[in-house]
Amino acid sequence: MTKLPHSLFSTLFPVGLLLIAMASIQSGASLAKSMFPIVGAQGTTSLRLVFASIIMLLILRPWRAKFTAKSLKTVLVYGIALGGMNFLFYMSLRSVPLGIAVALEFTGPLAVAIYTSRRPIDFAWIGLAITGLLLLIPIGESTQGIDPEGAAYALSAGVCWALYILYGQRAGADNGVQTAALGVIIAALFIAPIGVAHAGAALFTPSLIPIAIAVALMSTAIPYTLEMIALTRMPTRTFGTLMSIEPAFGALSGLLFLNEVLSFTQWMAISCIIMASIGATLTMRNHSTPVVTDKKSPI
Repeated sequence: MTKLPHSLFSTLFPVGLLLIAMASIQSGASLAKSMFPIVGAQGTTSLRLVFASIIMLLILRPWRAKFTAKSLKTVLVYGIALGGMNFLFYMSLRSVPLGIAVALEFTGPLAVAIYTSRRPIDFAWIGLAITGLLLLIPIGESTQGIDPEGAAYALSAGVCWALYILYGQRAGADNGVQTAALGVIIAALFIAPIGVAHAGAALFTPSLIPIAIAVALMSTAIPYTLEMIALTRMPTRTFGTLMSIEPAFGALSGLLFLNEVLSFTQWMAISCIIMASIGATLTMRNHSTPVVTDKKSPI
């Protein structure tokens, strides 16, 4: 009698963490756009990562992690991918609506899901997610409103997102949730010089500090910690397919906080994406065992 509830909890727990992480990161992205006029996307990314690294350094105590030469290389790639993903995504938000930017960025994790799929049922959910993405990304006349440079930034962020998933699970297998802190610190060291070169003294504007801390918590410290826990408790292809709901969170966040009105077609797209995610969740227990099943959070 105790095995079934435990099995159900083991299935739903990482799913719940991902939902919270996605809601947090997209709300944080909406808040971050308010900083663009002062320090630009470059400075905003730097402030977000620097404050997030300080917060996660204090909470997760990553200095307790033990490294080999191989695991250190994996964490470095994970951190650089994380930094590049944040930087390129914010660069895209300068000229592309939040929901569309997330949809374009999602080509990265979707590619991971397609590459790692092994069963026909996986392709059914992926196909449904692709249908939603095709509806969500404006086509026809509305493509005139999409800036090509911004779209290129979003697609490049998707490449970094794919690397983040692949190397994040490998790094998490070695050091668990502490890897999230290590990755953010590396990302901050990688991106901060770009932000300083672009924004200079404006980064120290007193009124920006509370906003930057809030963005760091909502867009980095909270979601990446939760995602790292989830990554170590489910297969890579399941994680990639479940992340199909990210564009829906982006579109809803844009509607609520940035007044980006959704069309009927976009609502249909969101429905397809959510159904794909539900389908992937329902079949998750039939997938292979995740890399790490008993890592405990040090929090």
